[in-house]
Amino acid sequence: MSELKEHNLPFNSFIGGWYIDPKICDDLITLFKSQKEHQKPGVVGSPYNVDLTKKDSIDLGIDENFTGESFVKYTKQLKDVISLYENKYPELKGIKPFGMVEGAIIQYYSPGGGYFSEHHERSCLQNNRCLVWMTYLNDVPEGGTHFKYQNLTTPAKKGLTLIWPPDFTHTHSGQTTKLHEKYIITGWMGYIVNKYIPEEAKQWV
Repeated sequence: MSELKEHNLPFNSFIGGWYIDPKICDDLITLFKSQKEHQKPGVVGSPYNVDLTKKDSIDLGIDENFTGESFVKYTKQLKDVISLYENKYPELKGIKPFGMVEGAIIQYYSPGGGYFSEHHERSCLQNNRCLVWMTYLNDVPEGGTHFKYQNLTTPAKKGLTLIWPPDFTHTHSGQTTKLHEKYIITGWMGYIVNKYIPEEAKQWV
């Protein structure tokens, strides 16, 4: 595992942060710019829809099996960040297996754009997400993320990769700036569901 610098955050916030290689951030922005034909307006809600009063972004979805060099390098460092988060909160190790089951999204926010509305990452009861991850791909003064119940705003510093639980306890919103562009990559770790159901458990399903 590579040595990654930790960003100091309150332990009881259950938000972890470490800095990845900034060159990977540059390469992911280059990847985003090279895939203009696959970019789409960002969506919100369930079912998903475009609502610019809540979120104004351009998104590029990436399959978890994508083999582009920049994404492969990123996922390797993301695994290191996840391991560091597990070391910080070791109980998480007891609820594996989980992995990147929904791919990733690179999001671009033009000056004045953002994810304005407060939201969390648990969209429905069937959702199997267990962790959220996000990396700021460039420095954005006053363009971080505010976590409502932790009363905490993380800075948008290039390479800073955040991990946190997906539930309502970590309701958050993006901080907007009218002066700067903002790039992030984000996604979720989800439980890898075992389809085997023990006999004693079947009465509950």
